[in-house]
Amino acid sequence: MKKSAEVLVVIPARNEAQTIGTVVSEIRARHGFNVLVVDDGSTDGTAEVAKSAGARVISLVYPLGTWGAIQTGFRFARLHDFKVVITMDADGQHLPDYLEALLGPINLGEADVCIGTCPERLSLLRKMALSIFRSLAGVTFQDITSGMRAYGKKAVSILTGEEANLFDYQDLGVLLFLTSRGCRITEVPVCMSHRPSGKSRIFYSWFAVMRYVTYSFLLSLGKSKRWRF
Repeated sequence: MKKSAEVLVVIPARNEAQTIGTVVSEIRARHGFNVLVVDDGSTDGTAEVAKSAGARVISLVYPLGTWGAIQTGFRFARLHDFKVVITMDADGQHLPDYLEALLGPINLGEADVCIGTCPERLSLLRKMALSIFRSLAGVTFQDITSGMRAYGKKAVSILTGEEANLFDYQDLGVLLFLTSRGCRITEVPVCMSHRPSGKSRIFYSWFAVMRYVTYSFLLSLGKSKRWRF
């Protein structure tokens, strides 16, 4: 089992002052893990609430989006020699109860990345879309949109490289990239709560949904052998 001092929980956050304090407090109380909140341009006091709850905070001068904020956390972890990085959402959907289960495959040396999988939370339409993406890309992950993940040192090293700057999301593209670099990826079942307030930073409008679907579809086609020339 990894010591708590070797694990860093990275939470990207933008205007999550209503929930971030509870999220940080529960992680600290249950596991004693170091928590880094990357404040991605909040205007509601998210950074102050996170600090009061016991988190370290990096406030970005310019908003980078969820993936840019996560990469900032990865670079912090690499600089300070953390062995494992766990990523979680700031809105309370990801439950700290499952962090040890998420770390299990990493601790045992069975995987470089472990995804907290909860397909039950997905709508039928999203399940159908993800099934198409998985089929085209040739992957078997059940919940490629889950942001609740544990990354071992090899994966963190890869994702702090320049090539990883090109991604807009942490989902399919990152998983395909890690797989192509020889990382072993597995999943463990977790439960997730409904978002208590606010709205998704990715699926906040129909335009955003279509952009995400198009992005994932093109990635899947690029991976599919059927469409290679």
